[in-house]
Amino acid sequence: STISKAKAIEAKTQLQHLHSLQKMHFYENSRYSSTLEEIGFEQAELVTNGGNANYLIEIISSDQTSFVAHAIAVTDYDGDGEFNVWEVNEKKEIVEIQKD
Repeated sequence: STISKAKAIEAKTQLQHLHSLQKMHFYENSRYSSTLEEIGFEQAELVTNGGNANYLIEIISSDQTSFVAHAIAVTDYDGDGEFNVWEVNEKKEIVEIQKD
């Protein structure tokens, strides 16, 4: 529990950054992007590949008025088979949708 709470800070920080990039893209293009590359978000190397990032960032959906993105843990911190997932939308609402 303590480990997943500490790791969740990374997820929230990455989703806040993604939100900022999406907003800039929206102001320039009048739509939200469906790809990380288009907004300039660079996924850090994951711990599963020898890097430091604990969360995979994905844009789940996007259109002219909204977007949803997830930060998905690549490690099961407590070994229960559940992976932590956080979500952000165009309103900058960041919520945990799957506890570890």
